[in-house]
Amino acid sequence: MTAAAGLEHFTAPHIEYFALSPIFVVFGAAVLGVLVEAFAPRAVRWAAQLVVTLGGLVAALVMVAVVADHEGTRGIMAEGAVAVDGPALFLQGTILLLAAVAVLLVAERSLDPGAAGAFAPQAAALPGSDAERTSGMRGVAQTEVFPLVLFAVGGMLVFPAANDLLLLFVALEVLSLPLYLLCGLARRRRLLSQEAALKYFLLGAFSSAFLLYGTALLYGYAGTVRLSGIADAISGASGSDALLLTGVGLLTVGLLFKAGIVPFHAWTPDVYQGAPTPITGFMAACTKIAAFGALLRVYYVALGGLRWEWRPLLWAVAILTMLVGAVVSLTQNDVKRMLAYSSIAHAGFILVGVLAADGRGISSVLFYLLAYGFATVGAFAVVTLVRDSAGEATHLSQWAGLGKRSPLVAGAFTLFLLAFAGLPPTSGFMSKYGVFSAALDSGAAPVVVVGVLASVIAAFFYVRVIVLMFFTEPLADGPVVAVPSVLTTVALALGVAVTLVLGVVPQPVLDLASGAAGFVR
Repeated sequence: MTAAAGLEHFTAPHIEYFALSPIFVVFGAAVLGVLVEAFAPRAVRWAAQLVVTLGGLVAALVMVAVVADHEGTRGIMAEGAVAVDGPALFLQGTILLLAAVAVLLVAERSLDPGAAGAFAPQAAALPGSDAERTSGMRGVAQTEVFPLVLFAVGGMLVFPAANDLLLLFVALEVLSLPLYLLCGLARRRRLLSQEAALKYFLLGAFSSAFLLYGTALLYGYAGTVRLSGIADAISGASGSDALLLTGVGLLTVGLLFKAGIVPFHAWTPDVYQGAPTPITGFMAACTKIAAFGALLRVYYVALGGLRWEWRPLLWAVAILTMLVGAVVSLTQNDVKRMLAYSSIAHAGFILVGVLAADGRGISSVLFYLLAYGFATVGAFAVVTLVRDSAGEATHLSQWAGLGKRSPLVAGAFTLFLLAFAGLPPTSGFMSKYGVFSAALDSGAAPVVVVGVLASVIAAFFYVRVIVLMFFTEPLADGPVVAVPSVLTTVALALGVAVTLVLGVVPQPVLDLASGAAGFVR
């Protein structure tokens, strides 16, 4: 056959651009950000990048709302590679919301850039002073972080919507590679930041290899990488069970690593501590949402016929994750490492909702991810404000008496800690109630009992931090709370507001999550 004859039989792929427009908008903004970085004058680069980044995220969020309101856009798109359904749209909207809030922290230039703080050059003045803010504004920020964040967000939008395993792998790499770079961009304690980036890169490369090898084995079993095709092969009991189970196990390793679940969690505390704090907040919230979205889709769509095989495995993993995260957090003296182990425990709590393996489990996980994301970004926003002459003061002993120095900031952090502990009237209470009740109704009572026990253990440490802030005398040479700009103030206010609203009036969001709890095949 000649080349001309081959072209005659070639059929161009059909791409539903409207249904996939949120993804295209984010990647388009990322490319525009690269052009701004290359050609815009240095004096206007920061403002231009901020406008492009926030504009792209807001535009993509609007498109998510428009697509969700248009019934004709639901289904399998892009020649079967992407699924546009309730969970995908809900998670994409959540990722875009949290990414926009995190960008406000990333854009902060008025604070002294500490160990893991802002992306502006070092200022010589005391933290929070007018001289410091002036010096910080005179410097040139690392504006390359903005397009990197957008590329990571684009990968996160594709990851929970991927309907075949090859696109799942590509999305994983697109979201991971910018994060490896972002973790190494802290201007102070540069070696710690670069060490965190290297650890994340090396362990992430291993997990990606596991995921890709699992994909190859599942392709060998089912003859396809489409999730629905794998499900059909399982229901038809075709191929080797050993090939299937090995492929599922290797695929699961890659997904559990990205979600920070035990025993694939070792990277989490080191990376959270070493990365710039705004990036840590962005990563802790958005990456976990994308990872659990992909986990839900793979297990519910492709592996639903293996429910009795993978549920006992996830039982053990969820129990181990909750206990390790809660117990080890008791030994931490660094705020960022404490929040890292807290995120590991919360990954276990979210996994409890996955175990339900029904629509109620999906909706409870969706609600939990939204509520946890805002509380996490808000908590890391507080961390960026507590500073001393060396930068961010992250050792817990330095937080003694913080409630007397700055009652508002300490009160906001207390609210986030209560949400992590799952106490009313915060969003954490409704989140844990949702996943625990869904798992209990599905017969996972032992896991729920362990979850309640782990919550009690973690609550002890959260309360200990609250006592340290409000009932301990401040150090004479202790840190101060820097005066934030409007950007950080808005991010912190949004975290507080959403944490309270979802705890007091959760029903509208619960209804939205329930309506989105249905995968298409």
